[in-house]
Amino acid sequence: MHNHDNFAFRASARRTLDLELQAIAALDAKLSEDFDQACRLMLACQGRIVVTGMGKSGHIGRKIAATLASTGTPAFFVHPGEASHGDLGMVTSKDVVLALSNSGETAEITALLPLLKRMGAPLISITGRPESTLACHAQAHLDAGVEREACPLGLAPTSSTTAALAMGDALAVALLEARGFTAEEFALSHPGGNLGRRLLLKVEDLMHVDERVPRVRLGSPLRDALLEITHKGLGFTCVVDEQDHLIGVYTDGDLRRTLDQHSDLRALRVDDVMTRGGKRIPPGMLAAEAVKIMEDNRITALAVVDEQERPVGALHMHDLLASGVI
Repeated sequence: MHNHDNFAFRASARRTLDLELQAIAALDAKLSEDFDQACRLMLACQGRIVVTGMGKSGHIGRKIAATLASTGTPAFFVHPGEASHGDLGMVTSKDVVLALSNSGETAEITALLPLLKRMGAPLISITGRPESTLACHAQAHLDAGVEREACPLGLAPTSSTTAALAMGDALAVALLEARGFTAEEFALSHPGGNLGRRLLLKVEDLMHVDERVPRVRLGSPLRDALLEITHKGLGFTCVVDEQDHLIGVYTDGDLRRTLDQHSDLRALRVDDVMTRGGKRIPPGMLAAEAVKIMEDNRITALAVVDEQERPVGALHMHDLLASGVI
């Protein structure tokens, strides 16, 4: 029985990571006109991207298909073994096939080549051997070859699957950028997760409105502002003019500064101690953007104004926390 007490686990891990980093770094020099051609074929696709691969390449293919689908390129995975037994009926001449095989000679995939050629579906391949059968029959071949696997036996696909996955990500992101795919479109394909909530929710979905928006008029005694802050419980109040335009804000932080600088609060008006201007946001802004403004300015609440700079809402960090945006 082996004694593992003194085994250098982290040294082994670092060697693996180093080899896989080298494999990804080497891909840069392998990018060629074929990558551009692959992108053009996928952008011109009137159907869907059909991804296929056997074994570990199949697992990587499933992830690539999922990444493509979530970034604006409709895609699905077909197992090559099942494709030979009827599932190839899912593929049409309007689709583009993306086939993964490190050797480029995987029997289940090469068996599909005559059928794909007859069907007229364009073929893109990701292999580790540019001279392989699959590479030679593809309209665009992406070379994801590696010098050595991270597996010390050279048997388990490790560096090669990492390189293929990175190449798939490179394809997906290039297509995303070429299409001008937006955060909102991404969120629409992830409505159930935190990503969807974070990207879809707008300030107007979360803000306090109507009587819950704290506000006092210019010229009001400071006492009135303090009562409004306490009553509304958002840690600040808007200060507005007679036309209800936002002139400034008075916050808990302003109160601390007021206490430091003034011994008698009774004679003060809110105009004397408020923050003129103050941070303000539109109701249509993404809630995630509001989070960044709060974090960058180290504040916990924001006034929400319309196009005429009139307060229509108030947003507090607690609302963002409760909604799952943060």
